[in-house]
Amino acid sequence: MAEELFPTTAENDAIAPGVDCDGVFVRVAVERGLDRAEGLTYRAPAGTRVGDRVEVPLGRGNSKSGGFVIAVGGAELLGGFDAKKVKRVLSVTGSRLPEELIELAEWLSGYYVCPIGMVLATMLPAAVKAKIGRRTVRLLERPPHPPHGSSQESVGAEVASLTPSARRAWEVIAGLEEEAFPIEPRLLMARAKARNLGPINRLVEAKLLREIEVQRVKAPEVFWSEGGGAPAPAPAPELTAAQRAIVEGVDLGTYGVHVLRGVTGSGKTEVYLKLIERVLGMGRSALVLVPEISLTPQTAGRFLERFGSEGVAVLHSGLTASQRHRQWASAASGEARVVVGARSAVFAPLPGVGLIVVDEEHDSSYKQDQLPRYHARDVAVVRAQKLGVPVLLGSATPSLESWANVVRGRYRRWELTERVGGAVLPRVEVVDRASETARRRAEVGQSAGLESIGPTLATALEETLSDGHQALLLLNRRGFASFVTCPSAGCGWTLGCEACDTSMVVHKGDTSRGYTRCHHCLAEQSLPRKCPVCGGGVIELGAGTQRVEKELESRFGTTLGLVEGEGFARVDSDTMRGAKDYFDVLGRFGRGELRVLLGTQMIAKGLDFPGVRLVGVLNADTGLSMPDFRATERTFQLVSQVAGRAGRRGEPGRVVVQTMNPTEPAIRMAAAHDYLGFAERELRIRADAGLPPAVRMARIVVRDEHHDAALDRASGLAKALRMECGESVAVHGPAACPIARVAGQFRFAIELLAARPKDFQEPMARLRARGGLKSDAHTAVDVDPVALM
Repeated sequence: MAEELFPTTAENDAIAPGVDCDGVFVRVAVERGLDRAEGLTYRAPAGTRVGDRVEVPLGRGNSKSGGFVIAVGGAELLGGFDAKKVKRVLSVTGSRLPEELIELAEWLSGYYVCPIGMVLATMLPAAVKAKIGRRTVRLLERPPHPPHGSSQESVGAEVASLTPSARRAWEVIAGLEEEAFPIEPRLLMARAKARNLGPINRLVEAKLLREIEVQRVKAPEVFWSEGGGAPAPAPAPELTAAQRAIVEGVDLGTYGVHVLRGVTGSGKTEVYLKLIERVLGMGRSALVLVPEISLTPQTAGRFLERFGSEGVAVLHSGLTASQRHRQWASAASGEARVVVGARSAVFAPLPGVGLIVVDEEHDSSYKQDQLPRYHARDVAVVRAQKLGVPVLLGSATPSLESWANVVRGRYRRWELTERVGGAVLPRVEVVDRASETARRRAEVGQSAGLESIGPTLATALEETLSDGHQALLLLNRRGFASFVTCPSAGCGWTLGCEACDTSMVVHKGDTSRGYTRCHHCLAEQSLPRKCPVCGGGVIELGAGTQRVEKELESRFGTTLGLVEGEGFARVDSDTMRGAKDYFDVLGRFGRGELRVLLGTQMIAKGLDFPGVRLVGVLNADTGLSMPDFRATERTFQLVSQVAGRAGRRGEPGRVVVQTMNPTEPAIRMAAAHDYLGFAERELRIRADAGLPPAVRMARIVVRDEHHDAALDRASGLAKALRMECGESVAVHGPAACPIARVAGQFRFAIELLAARPKDFQEPMARLRARGGLKSDAHTAVDVDPVALM
């Protein structure tokens, strides 16, 4: 177990009722859906600061609510209201956010059309609010000698009057370095070689030692609780000329957005590390964001190895509540000078930030899918701008939003076009699955169409494993089969979810019969044996990772030793129940205990294993049929990213991409590692169609369990928006969402398109002020949406 100092903001955690608040007034943003950007005014005790979390009475019933102080002042905050009627703050909780984050929250509230109290509630982790793991600890410090009001002679007399054991202890303690204090009594006892606490207590009585109380957060280590401590520092590799140009070229003294496009394996992380070294040398701190899926011990370990002595805090969803509190407190106190974390780490209360890095900046997991619907990459850019520091956006396949800003000259462009250490990009072979299946059926019969692993990929897998190497197999679809249907042409029945307009997905449990599950509302039902319409048999179509798992065992279990849990592992959200499961599997793969990883996009990024020589993409078309204008971009990124896992060191790797659309530009260009060609083409298509990033978009989804109620509300809102926005904004809809009903709620979408975001943000803000637009259970407002389903 480890402990960290926790910075407190108030001597007492509560203000007793009736205590005079000295005429100080504060404005509080409550953690509710209350849409008051200016906050509510309360009377507060002297010393209350902007950023303090408080508890206040709310409404006629004076229900207790948490909130944050966003302004402190005198009578000017009353706005003419009678001071005698102003309610008092109930308590100051002891938690706070820096003023810098309060200012950032105000921007988020306006930009994402969200109540500021909800934004602030998101910024401070629940574990910190609940003080989980926090406790009061008695420590000892050595006061300046001689103590105040004492002479050197009196101190000498005090020492002379001690018992022999206390005197011996003092001789050791007096020689300890200043950095040893404050210290726990029992630890000091051990260092003083005392047999018990008696001598230490006598030194306290003689005022040679002084007791203090501090708040600490106790929690296990983040990644290394089972491994015997953090990894030993590794020597930094020599930079290539291209890497050095970036490290020396980024101006750390001013704000600027730098986009680093580096092919997989080109050493982007080493550039981050070197820039952070420069920042730490300037006495500043650094914030690094990575996608949740990439935050493995392997990734975070590189930062811990390099900057462990400077203090590294790691924030991700796999932490326990006490771990999250400890890591947050370490950042807030300045004890950790580097923070590495997933999306919400963009709000880390790190003082003195001198650099922000967003790795894999294209990743959609940076977008929050619930209130407030912020994009961590964009928030990072704004935070850097407000701080006047640079932000570096890195990716092998930058988002088209970022690349459009590069093309327009708003962001500076850096490139790493070659892999480090002489490694080369893998050879990518696009396999026409339809032609391959037709040939296979001609040879062995119709059963060949049921195989997910075609002949080309199967041969490559056998060769790779026979040579002692490892392989990754990607299928971005979990479950056993995608849907259940009646094969009769005259029937066509398909098993759908009763609460959603989607098909049920087949999963196999302990029994071979299996069950079906909706991947949207998570409803489950048994797998039918017969068609309920015509009474005929049913079939299961569309392969998921669970079906491929069975195929690997049946086809290669004997010849290649591929047995689930021994020769290979399936990595998807059904098998990986938590971060520990994921880290354990990656550890086994890294040690060579597993030869194949089969999984969804969880294995497509953030992994660097030298033994991987083969990557197989089982169905590159999975996302292409989605009714979303970003479908081709996501397909290009996914294929490019997973292909980059092969041959990262040593001999070249091989990638086999199975597709039913071998001429699809996104797949063809990903196979050719042609990001620049793809980006140019896709940006031109978006501009011709009037879609982001050529324009800016906001999307409002109205939901209700009654179809007509949802449509009427959406129609009224669309009419109000058209009147409020004028001609500068195109308001489309309402129209039924691609998935028109989810969890029993009918859904209608309104889309707003404009040249600038403020063209629709300001009208929406006016509509909000009149109560005509609320972010609640029935209405979701999403500015800069990344998914349109």
